[in-house]
Amino acid sequence: MKIWVDADACPVAIKEILFRAAERTGVQLTLVANKYLRVPSSAHIAVKVVAAGFDAADEEIVQSVAAGDLVVTSDIPLAAEVIGKDGHALSPRGELYSSENIGALLNMRDFMHTLRASDVETSGPPALSQRDCNEFANHLNHLLTKHQQGQ
Repeated sequence: MKIWVDADACPVAIKEILFRAAERTGVQLTLVANKYLRVPSSAHIAVKVVAAGFDAADEEIVQSVAAGDLVVTSDIPLAAEVIGKDGHALSPRGELYSSENIGALLNMRDFMHTLRASDVETSGPPALSQRDCNEFANHLNHLLTKHQQGQ
């Protein structure tokens, strides 16, 4: 198992959780972004810089991810592609994407996009909360434990 992070929009608090998890478990963590990011010096943590461009990081992740890998992203279409490759996808807010919920999430995303395109004002997501960080850490630990147990 490897962990891939759609890092351009990933909150610092979530990156810190991921850095600690990579060090604790020895799982390879790669942050994919369109600019260099400062990360702890570690054999388990890497940064992959991609060209600036729409969805360049997403495309790199989709090409690199393998079955069983985990992708951390708030990008629902990216999560759908990861699930299609038998990977795991987890949002920085702690929502575990799955084959059971990804269709409904894609439909809601498209609906909200249509509303915004029609000049309907919609509010963005609330600020990342401690509860979100806890949900994220719990799902991450569960997936890492399953991996270490060979399930």
